[in-house]
Amino acid sequence: MSECTCKKDYTLDTLIPQIGVITDIRQETPDVKTFRVNAPDGGKLFEHMPGQCAMVCAPGISEGMFSITSSPTNTEFQEFSIKKCGVLTDYLHGLEVGDEIAVRGPYGNNFPVETELKGKDLLFIAGGIGLAPLRSVINYVLDNRENYGKVDILYGSRSADDLVQLKEIQEVWMKTEGVNVHLTIDREQEGWDGNVGFVPTYLKELGFSADKTALVCGPPIMIKFVLQSLEELGFSKEQVYTTLELRMKCGVGKCGRCNIGDKYVCKDGPVFRCDEVDSMPDEY
Repeated sequence: MSECTCKKDYTLDTLIPQIGVITDIRQETPDVKTFRVNAPDGGKLFEHMPGQCAMVCAPGISEGMFSITSSPTNTEFQEFSIKKCGVLTDYLHGLEVGDEIAVRGPYGNNFPVETELKGKDLLFIAGGIGLAPLRSVINYVLDNRENYGKVDILYGSRSADDLVQLKEIQEVWMKTEGVNVHLTIDREQEGWDGNVGFVPTYLKELGFSADKTALVCGPPIMIKFVLQSLEELGFSKEQVYTTLELRMKCGVGKCGRCNIGDKYVCKDGPVFRCDEVDSMPDEY
């Protein structure tokens, strides 16, 4: 089991880029690729916990903060699922196996997999690329199955073509005992025989009991309506966790660009309980 590094002072180490070698690239959707990264001599670049992030750097181009999507229980490599949506991501999508990138990390806190989540029934709710940060938690839970209760995964996207990690979902998650996967897409699509509808609506239709702990990630508008649906089902905000990693910039609380009220997302998060998010100013 990986040692949690989120409460230690690793500022100096995390500011020094490490060279990573891309050893595998998977085309998940038309605009999302998953990059597998190893240290030059093999193995992982550093240890992390589910929910932590890393700065992926392309010297001379730019750098950006991304969730580490692989579980820390994986001892061989780390993965990043990256959506093509700007200069840096366009460059990264043009890289090939064998190319090198620089990576710094890990940054931020983690989902409380060894404390509050242990022994609980878990409900994961994701939309689109929002599955990326939750994938690390899901696989951590599946690799330590005896420490957790029943697992439900609700995942939706615009279309079947936009479902990230679909092969892993079908071949691993759906076949794991005690795990139920519920997939949905926004609109009817030829060849799709699963649920059609938005995630918050499907959540209410499934009618989960409120004896679970929920972990939510996706577009802000989806999270807003998911929280409303969870409240209608009887969940309190103390039972729900989310991640604001999209607000992270420098990762070490120096630039101030992730500041929300008296919180720095990079230092106090990016993982927050939803009652903590509620206490933040309306600017978020």
